[in-house]
Amino acid sequence: MKLFLSLNLFFTITIVNAQEHISSFNALTVNYKFHPKFFLYAEGQLRGNEDYTYPDYYELKGGLGYNLTKNHKPFVGLGRYVTYKNHSLSKEEFRVWLQDVIDFKKGIVKFENRFRAEKSWFYEPKSEKSSERMRYRYRLNITVPLNAKSVKPGTLFTNVYDEVFFVSPNKPTFARNRVYGGLGYQIDENFGMVGGYLWQREFEAAGNKNLHFIYLALNINIDGTKNNETKSYHFPGAD
Repeated sequence: MKLFLSLNLFFTITIVNAQEHISSFNALTVNYKFHPKFFLYAEGQLRGNEDYTYPDYYELKGGLGYNLTKNHKPFVGLGRYVTYKNHSLSKEEFRVWLQDVIDFKKGIVKFENRFRAEKSWFYEPKSEKSSERMRYRYRLNITVPLNAKSVKPGTLFTNVYDEVFFVSPNKPTFARNRVYGGLGYQIDENFGMVGGYLWQREFEAAGNKNLHFIYLALNINIDGTKNNETKSYHFPGAD
């Protein structure tokens, strides 16, 4: 915990010195396993990109996943994404995606590989402009429990990941990089919480941009199958 606070202080000082600001990234996720093989996932996000205390972006999304094996989970999803500028609606996005998650454990360390392909349709109401985009993402997510051999109720864990984004037909093709580090706590069988620091680099033709987020999330896991096997707990990173 002292290390986590020290890192947060270091990043805050670095950001102030660089004349950049802290943004907010808040999420609520629900993972509902209604069948031994199938699960539903839903997520709501609220971000303050320009001002920490004023939300200027939100998204609502969800989808259906399939437990092909214990460590292999393909998923299909869709969502609505809205951005505000100067307190008025700037851009709307509708997105569908296919993803595949393959994870494995080495000792107590869990490695998650997530591959995703997204198709987006945009509309800007002020200019009545419409556009489309394809985007491809890869994330390596590493989780380590700190006071147990696996994540279960009462477990404190640390979580780090790196994610890269590639787009088409926009330029540059390598559009974004995200790096996250934080702590989580699995409260009980249904509720978990995570928090940490997220650095996001936007690569644009007009010039690159850094965003610095304080990430906070509440994760709800519901197992409706009454399965007596060892449970796994869903605690996604910033998405």
